Amino acid sequence: MLAISPASAFAAVSLVPTDKNFEQLGKVDTQGVVSFIINGILVIAGLFAFLYLLWGGVQWIMAGGDKEGTEKARKRITAALVGLAIVFSAYAIAFLVKSVFGVDVLTFNIPSIVGP
Repeated sequence: MLAISPASAFAAVSLVPTDKNFEQLGKVDTQGVVSFIINGILVIAGLFAFLYLLWGGVQWIMAGGDKEGTEKARKRITAALVGLAIVFSAYAIAFLVKSVFGVDVLTFNIPSIVGP
């Protein structure tokens, strides 16, 4: 009965952190942090623009033919589409810069000018 009790299962869990838990912290560098921030900002901006587009669509449906409500919804949808276009353009420009100049802006990887 002791072998199948929950207490024996919890005995194997160590709450004291080991060096293996902190190995990844030594691999954090500025390039990774900047890359994470840039990609995060672009993803969050895209999500907000998409949610704003959905909000405008719901507002259009809820307007029920009201001229003022429909106009507000149309402006909201237009602003959301412009925002999505800006976010996608940022990705496209980053890809273009990478393919033309070899500088990967999204991973913040700038190649060395000096030879090896």
